[in-house]
Amino acid sequence: QVQLVESGGDSVQAGGSLRLSCAASEYTYRRYCMGWFRQAPEKEREGVASIIIGDDNAYYSDSVKGRFTISQDNAKNTLYLQMNSLKPEDTAIYFCAAKPELWRCSDLTRSTFSYWGQGTQVTVSS
Repeated sequence: QVQLVESGGDSVQAGGSLRLSCAASEYTYRRYCMGWFRQAPEKEREGVASIIIGDDNAYYSDSVKGRFTISQDNAKNTLYLQMNSLKPEDTAIYFCAAKPELWRCSDLTRSTFSYWGQGTQVTVSS
C-alpha cells in the first residue's frame, strides 16, 4: 500500500517562506518519481515540481521556478518543498504524489501520477 502524508501547510504573508514535508512509505520512496501538486479554489490541480528519488534532477513548473525547491531526505523517507518569495496566487491545497514510471518524471500532468496524499493548506496573504 502506497502511503503519502503531507504536513507543513500554514498561513503566511506575501514574501514569506514555508517548507512542506511528505512522509512516504519506504517502498514508494525508493522506487518512485515523487511530485508536488497544488489546487486553488475552482481551479484545476497543477503540477509544481517532481524528482526521482536518489537522483539530482528536478523538474519545475514555470510558475514556481526559481522560488520553490524540491528535495529529499533519504534517511527519513521524506520529500520536501521549500517555498520562498510566496505570493497570494500560491494559495492552494498542496498535494504530494507518486508514480512508478521514472522515465516520465518530468511530466507534471496530473493524470500521470497514481498515488496521492490528503493535502495540506497553504494560504498567502497580501
